[in-house]
Amino acid sequence: MAIKIYKPTTPSRRGMTGYGFEEITKDTPERSLIVLRKAHSGRNNYGRVTVRHQGGGNRQFIRVIDFKRDKLNIPARVSAIEYDPNRTARLALLVYADGEKRYIIAPIGLKVDDTVVAGPAAEIRPGNSLPISNIPVGTLVHNIELKEGKGGQLVRSAGTSAQLIAKEGDFAQIRMPSGEVRLVRQKCYATIGQVGNSDHSNIKLGKAGRKRHMGIRPTVRGTAMSPRDHPHGGGEGRQPAGMPGPKSPWGKPTRGYRTRRNKKTDQYIVRRRNAGNR
Repeated sequence: MAIKIYKPTTPSRRGMTGYGFEEITKDTPERSLIVLRKAHSGRNNYGRVTVRHQGGGNRQFIRVIDFKRDKLNIPARVSAIEYDPNRTARLALLVYADGEKRYIIAPIGLKVDDTVVAGPAAEIRPGNSLPISNIPVGTLVHNIELKEGKGGQLVRSAGTSAQLIAKEGDFAQIRMPSGEVRLVRQKCYATIGQVGNSDHSNIKLGKAGRKRHMGIRPTVRGTAMSPRDHPHGGGEGRQPAGMPGPKSPWGKPTRGYRTRRNKKTDQYIVRRRNAGNR
C-alpha cells in the first residue's frame, strides 16, 4: 500500500498523509453482509458517560466478518478487496463454490481471483486457515483462536502477525506482536500470513477534524484542569504532576501501571510482554 502525501495548500494539509487505496477493488460493501452500527457515544443504559472522548463521527455500517472460518474444505474465490471503516485492516470478499459470500481479514499477498480454503488439509498459503497442529513451526499467522470453534480473537489489526515457535503436547507456543509468548491449544485454528495494510501506522491525520470524523472527541490535559477535576490540576503557571507518577482523573496510576487481573489465564502466558520491566 502506498501512502498519499498531500500538497501543503493549507496549514493542516502540511504533513498530512492518507491512504492510496490502490489495493481496493470495490467501493461499496456487500449489502447482505452489513449491519447498521448504532452509536452510543460512550454512554451506558442510564445515559451516563462511561467511556470518555467518544461521540459524533461519520455514519458507519458493521461488516459481518467470518472469524470462525468454519466452512471447511470448500474452496472460495477472492471476489474483491474492500475498505472497512471499523478496523485498520482491509477485508477480502470470498465467494464460495456453493455461492455463499463471506468477509475475511485480507492478509498481505492475497489478491482478487486467488483461491482460499479452510480445513486441516489446506495448503500453507496466505488466507488459508488451518488447525495450529497442521501449521509448521516458524510460520507467521494471524486471526488466532483462543477456544476451539469460538473464532479468531488475537492478531487482527493492520500489519500484525504472530509466529508459531514451538509445539508440545496439546499446546503450541506463539509469539505475539507485543513480544508475549503464549500457549494456545493446537486444535485452535489460525490463518496463514501477515495482516495487510501494513503502512497504517505511518498515516498522519494532520488536523483535528479527521479525529472527529472517526468519532473521537477532544481530550483535555489534566494539567489544564482544576485540582477538583484532576490530580494534575491547579497551581500557578505550568507545573509538573507533582506526585509519584502520573495519575488518571480518578487517582489511579497510569503509564506503566499493570491492569491485568485474570488469574485463570496466567498459566498460559510463558513470557510476559513487559518481562524486562518487572
